[in-house]
Amino acid sequence: MSDEQAVETAIRFVKEGGADVVKLEGAGTSVSRVKAIIARGFVMGHIGLTPQSATMLGGFRTQGKTASRALELVAEARELEAAGCFAPVLEAVPAAVATQITELLQIPTIGIGAGSGCDGQVLVYHDLLGLTEGHLPRFVKRYANLSGEIPRRPRAYADEVRKGAFPDEQHSYSMDEDELEQFELRVTEERLD
Repeated sequence: MSDEQAVETAIRFVKEGGADVVKLEGAGTSVSRVKAIIARGFVMGHIGLTPQSATMLGGFRTQGKTASRALELVAEARELEAAGCFAPVLEAVPAAVATQITELLQIPTIGIGAGSGCDGQVLVYHDLLGLTEGHLPRFVKRYANLSGEIPRRPRAYADEVRKGAFPDEQHSYSMDEDELEQFELRVTEERLD
């Protein structure tokens, strides 16, 4: 993708999708795109485990576990800051590395699986609410387990509709008795015509 295509796509996300910001994964070759988009709006960076390119990183694995890779992450974070990113997401990065990056940057960091030393935290709400099934990353904490609960709710709704229990008076609108009487009278007259 060219820088121009990236800018056009980012503009579409904002105009058509209602986005407030565009997040780009990685640094290095992506920095020119970051700069091009920043000239037109806000960009949030993303380093460490970058899910859209995880296969190139050896799969969904912690990033920055060696000193050399951790130093690369520091360089990437600085590169994104210099390009104008307002905040990088640090994903699946050792807590000590994320803390050092946070202390080195002038912009805030957002952690996801990067320990408590970041300026802010994020979790994917599907994981947080327990909507995701199967293997979850170590950093995911479930605050609910809705994957089993959610399918039951539409069935309960459909059952109530079939039985005539929903909608009931509490979930319906009414009108003034005099107005209703006039309405029903006119409808009856129209049927007779």
